Amino acid sequence: MMLFSLLRPALFSVDAERAHELTIAALETWGRLRTPLAAAMGDASLHTSVAGLAFPNPVGLAAGLDKDGRAIPGLFGLGFGSVEIGTLTPLPQAGNPRPRLFRLVEDRAVINRMGFNNGGLDAALPRAIAAKRRGLLGINVGANKDAADRIADYAHGVRLAADVADYITINISSPNTPGLRDLQHGSALAELLAAADEARRAPIIRPPLFLKVAPDLEPADVDAIARAAIDARIGALIVSNTTISRPVLQSAHAKETGGLSGAPLAILARQRLADFRTATGGALPLISVGGIDSASEAYARIRAGASLVQIYSALVYEGPGLPRRITRGLARLLKRDGFTHVAEAVGAG
Repeated sequence: MMLFSLLRPALFSVDAERAHELTIAALETWGRLRTPLAAAMGDASLHTSVAGLAFPNPVGLAAGLDKDGRAIPGLFGLGFGSVEIGTLTPLPQAGNPRPRLFRLVEDRAVINRMGFNNGGLDAALPRAIAAKRRGLLGINVGANKDAADRIADYAHGVRLAADVADYITINISSPNTPGLRDLQHGSALAELLAAADEARRAPIIRPPLFLKVAPDLEPADVDAIARAAIDARIGALIVSNTTISRPVLQSAHAKETGGLSGAPLAILARQRLADFRTATGGALPLISVGGIDSASEAYARIRAGASLVQIYSALVYEGPGLPRRITRGLARLLKRDGFTHVAEAVGAG
């Protein structure tokens, strides 16, 4: 934390996307030099099982930080129990024009309109295969912006990732690809989930499918998505992506278009977690994302029904020591409240 405090002014003095690139390069180098595999294990009370997978702790990295899988060992070395790379598309794409990533320092938030910029599945998967790690690897897949058949793109991504990933996330909730969120509704969602399920049947080992949803949903949408996910036997719902809504913000970048993440998303993320907990009746594991920046907030999400949590934007402001601080804090909170295992606390609030 002390080192981050010294480096933060330098990082914040450069463009946000350039700082992001420098961070990935540093984590990639550190992972090669140190190969810090043991960091993800942590306290035994934090070991948990979701969708048949054994997670060393419930704190994961959300997709978006390491889109191309360049820094997997280094990221696990920060203490994450799981790391999700991507979003990866079948073909490489440049994404939206720069600038497209903005720090809202006064709000401890980020706005991005990246647009699934990535080097493509074929480039990233060999890196994922070669990465040394102790923890679970998720691969987040999406469709190319100009795809003639987006469902076919998702099926292709699932088919390729199934040989590599511990779990695969279907991302239909980014606000930065026009029309993508339409796949969250009605027959389109059912068709997508069926195609993805069929695609993962090819390998001998079938990794579970996770579905990442938007926070900007009406009650009827929540109920429909929950039913579709249960019917399709989805392994877990990731609740949720960035929001296109705008609470009161102080930063000069507040009016930038794109998805808002970080501290201002916390209230909406908590509400959607509660909504999906009610809609699923506890029949489907939930992974809470959005505005989680401390052990107390992660614990509150777990007590509200989340089996796992993921973080991303808080790293910008709290630094690379955050995953370990959260896991250590969670272990203390569980002990304080008499839980011997994190799974006992899920929904206990």
